[in-house]
Amino acid sequence: MQFIQILGQGPIKNKLKNIVQKNRLPHSLLFLGKEGSGALPLAIAFSQYLLCEKVNGKSSNKTDNSLFDNKETEDVPAYIEDSCGTCASCIKISQLIHPDVHFSYPALKRDSKHDRVLSTDYITEWRQFIKLSPYNNVADWLRFLKENAKIESPVNKQGNITVFECDDISHKLSLKAFESSYKILVMWMPEFLGNSGNKLLKLIEEPPPDTLFIFVAEDESAILPTILSRTQLIKIPSLSKTDIENGLVAQYQLLPEKASRIAVMSEGNYRESLRLLQNSEEDLQEKVREWLNVILKNNAAVQIKWIEEISQIGREKQKQFLKYFIHLIEQAIRVEYFKNENPDCIPENERDFAIRLNKMCALEAREAITNELSIAMYHIERNTHAKMLFHALTIRLLHIIKDNSLVLVV
Repeated sequence: MQFIQILGQGPIKNKLKNIVQKNRLPHSLLFLGKEGSGALPLAIAFSQYLLCEKVNGKSSNKTDNSLFDNKETEDVPAYIEDSCGTCASCIKISQLIHPDVHFSYPALKRDSKHDRVLSTDYITEWRQFIKLSPYNNVADWLRFLKENAKIESPVNKQGNITVFECDDISHKLSLKAFESSYKILVMWMPEFLGNSGNKLLKLIEEPPPDTLFIFVAEDESAILPTILSRTQLIKIPSLSKTDIENGLVAQYQLLPEKASRIAVMSEGNYRESLRLLQNSEEDLQEKVREWLNVILKNNAAVQIKWIEEISQIGREKQKQFLKYFIHLIEQAIRVEYFKNENPDCIPENERDFAIRLNKMCALEAREAITNELSIAMYHIERNTHAKMLFHALTIRLLHIIKDNSLVLVV
């Protein structure tokens, strides 16, 4: 994986390349970025950049190419923008099979009989998962693992990085590098490490020569403080709307208008933009129309039927549905602000819906609905009971809009 294949993050890429070019590489880095920011693909691309034969100077016949001595030297090769992607090292890393790049990540027990769980037990599934999308989150990974590794009933459903994994890491990094000048461990989601991570403290503080730790995390507060204090922090910002829009256009040949709308709703999270892409906006809008009609008709039997249907579609789609509803409310506010104008940022079908929504409820009511939808998304993320949530939410929205509703959304 090359830097050029990763969306946005230009300043971070330049920072990482400068660290290498100036021989300022620490022994442990923490890539901290929210879901969908690209922290994991950046870590893989950085590993490839480090071990690329063109970048590390093998092509120049350098005899001493350590990057850990904190001493700038004149024999560092000219500034190189990216790994070559064609040398043996680059090809192996792109396929996640390089013997000197090790991965550690949360894993599940296959059954209650085997306590020893290692990341390497699932390396085949890991390669498939990263190839599918390196922007996915840990919930996606554990679900993928359960479906593809023949784990019928996982003992630890939340996943774990075990003490056995820490012992295995210590063993692997104690060995000499097989093919490259450096050994690299990429640990994804050290938040799952637990107290067993204390076994790695000595290794992180005094690693073997030319060994690099790259921790990739989303929640700094969930990482062991003892590990946190031994790493150099690199914050990965959320992606910009433009970065996501360009990625969707380039990878999925979307029309710029549709890519722009999805980019706005994804709020800097490329994973979320891919989930939104899976559901057509027309279907989402139709679901919102249906719900509002169900709310305003206030028929108990119809409401129960709709709630039963929405509770069956899964948490991710429920969140997308609510997020799209919030997007439509934002569009309604824009329409009201621009009055009779028709700005390019509002598609015609959404403009028509927004006009009807503005007639249905006042600005204060729209703000209250947005707040209720946001709270509901929060509870969905925490596995609340879907039927109870949407039943309560339907009643709340009815009370919010019933006093000033004028027309049904038909």
